[in-house]
Amino acid sequence: MDPVYIVNFVLCVVIVALSLVIYNRTKATLPICTGIAFGLFGLSHLAVLLGLARILEPALIVIRTLGYLVVIYALFRLWQSDLAKKS
Repeated sequence: MDPVYIVNFVLCVVIVALSLVIYNRTKATLPICTGIAFGLFGLSHLAVLLGLARILEPALIVIRTLGYLVVIYALFRLWQSDLAKKS
């Protein structure tokens, strides 16, 4: 087991948990999107830790891409919200 993937997986779990707590309190889009993205990244780290990375490589590419797209979506929404406040 690669310690880098273990640390990454644990940190992803912590970020998902914090995102859920913050979302439950604020109902804001950014925290839940952050949690979803890091949940997807955590799944890819878990697959590596379980030795499934080679078998699931195409799926992991899709999972990681979705994670990045969720972050892009969340940041775009935040940007739009900020622009709306300035208008």
